[in-house]
Amino acid sequence: MSRNWQRFFTAERPLTVRRGRGPGDRSLIAVESDEGPRLTLWDSERGTVRPLSEVTSGDLAQAVLTSDGGQLLSLHDDNGSEVGRVHATRLDGGGSRDLTPDLPPYTLRGMDVAGRADRAVITCAAEDGFSLWLLDTDGSAGPELLLRSRNEAWNGLISADAGLACIDTTDHNPGVRRFAVTVVDTATGAVLACLSDGPEAPVRGVRFSPVPGDDRILVCTERTGFARPCVWHPTRGTRIDIEAPQLRGDLVPLDWSEDATRVLAVHVDGGIHRVMEADLESGELRSLDHPPGAYFEPDVADTHCHLWASHYGPGHTVRLLHQRFDSPLRILGVDGPDDVPGPQILPQQDLDGVRCTSSAVRSADGTSLQLWWARPRNAEGPLPLVLQLHGGPNLVTVDRYDPAAQAWLDDGVAYASLNYRGSVTFGRRFREGFMPAIGDRELEDIEAAVRWLVAEGVADPGKVFVTGASYGGFLSLLAVGRLPGLFAGALAHVPMADWLAAYEDMNPALRAAWSSFFGALPGDGLERFVRASPITYVADVVAPVWINQGTHDTRTPPEQVRRYEEALRAAGGTVVVDWYSGGHETSGRAKALSEQSRMLSLVHAALSGQRWSQTLS
Repeated sequence: MSRNWQRFFTAERPLTVRRGRGPGDRSLIAVESDEGPRLTLWDSERGTVRPLSEVTSGDLAQAVLTSDGGQLLSLHDDNGSEVGRVHATRLDGGGSRDLTPDLPPYTLRGMDVAGRADRAVITCAAEDGFSLWLLDTDGSAGPELLLRSRNEAWNGLISADAGLACIDTTDHNPGVRRFAVTVVDTATGAVLACLSDGPEAPVRGVRFSPVPGDDRILVCTERTGFARPCVWHPTRGTRIDIEAPQLRGDLVPLDWSEDATRVLAVHVDGGIHRVMEADLESGELRSLDHPPGAYFEPDVADTHCHLWASHYGPGHTVRLLHQRFDSPLRILGVDGPDDVPGPQILPQQDLDGVRCTSSAVRSADGTSLQLWWARPRNAEGPLPLVLQLHGGPNLVTVDRYDPAAQAWLDDGVAYASLNYRGSVTFGRRFREGFMPAIGDRELEDIEAAVRWLVAEGVADPGKVFVTGASYGGFLSLLAVGRLPGLFAGALAHVPMADWLAAYEDMNPALRAAWSSFFGALPGDGLERFVRASPITYVADVVAPVWINQGTHDTRTPPEQVRRYEEALRAAGGTVVVDWYSGGHETSGRAKALSEQSRMLSLVHAALSGQRWSQTLS
């Protein structure tokens, strides 16, 4: 086993850069440390970079600045459970206060700050449904309810002057995750307008205009079946659609300039990113010059629509957030010769990693899939391989830095990551292609990817391992049950192993999501939940299984993992479960190093014919 793979888990690896909405040019930079995310406040106008060492609690990776830049808004929960309340933490050491003390604990599904007012909106999911709340960040008043729905409603946004708010709703199409954007008056709570492109085409809010008094909203529409930017004026009922018929694939809107005349977007074709800028006055759409790599990463079921994303700086300057499989996050300045923060703020790190190649693979029914893959440097012939499956399902593996991938490659193990049906940025049909028969199409895609890797001479057919977190962990367990013999082992992080046992233990936001994906509640679609559950197939599992599970996880609750472990062991299977204190997301360099070391040991044990057992603990 290589002794040098630890270098890829750098102690100060950047996670995101999120620009504040208020006047000036302040940004929060989240950096991975040994214990988890740590924040730095970057004020480009003053030329200062200040570590926020006094801020240690809350979901720091999702935190936002208030308009005056003096406070931090973040969710405070119980040990990573993702159920809690939003707090405002003063950056001058003045302490933290609960902004919604009278509300029952909730899961956060959106948070946005008005750029020119002491106001913010949060989107909450709780037992009583989904709700949009207006907050006074200066503490002058309690939260005001703007909208409540029993149906999925996410991603609340607020205008620059706090006069309007919007939220992505499904009231027009209950039970189906195809959103419309609903706008409310923050003074009265009255619904002013709703933008829907019909029951087939979702619309999602991106950002209100940065200009005070400008009511327009940048949204993402899918009228063509692929993502396109649209600027909607809700009070006038007009819209400007950037159709881009010459482009194949998604054109995902990310931001618009300070004067609201330009829109920044990323064209994604077969997983490859190309950053573009649309001039709303001339209608021109141009490509920006940049190196290959990823420039944003979509998120789902979280506070923001993107884990990290390129965005505008002052004026028309563009800050491109860039990553590759072998290169951690850095900032590239475009169209602004004085805007060169990269080397000072996020120095480029040369870790001597291996780049991944993107290839198209055909699934059983001819569907085209996108696969990232790489061999260890200077390696030849079929090799042991780890196939990684992302979570979600409505997430995607982009060409971003992955220390685990580099660790496998450095250790002599080939690596691949599949964007199976259910992944985003490949159009609506592909994103929804896994429903309602959860697992069926994904397994076809997984099998096709393995066959392709073997046929291409990358993977040794008897030495392929499958891994993933959350939905990727679920698919790993499902694969070793329904595709016995295809994998030499499964390495599952926080997986869903028993949908029926988990349903009532999930947080309310997840129950709504999964009843939508399954197209039924467990009582109405019992056979769908049973068929999709890995626990159903424990008698067929021949490969060893490792599970890494959090004690306070409300997405993939712990009890259903215990049930799977007992069932697989009773069926004669080999299963090792490692428990950690925390929720669905693990963070921190120390934890990541421990998990990677564990997986390397297990894979080497399997390759040498050793049995996985609790004695490896």
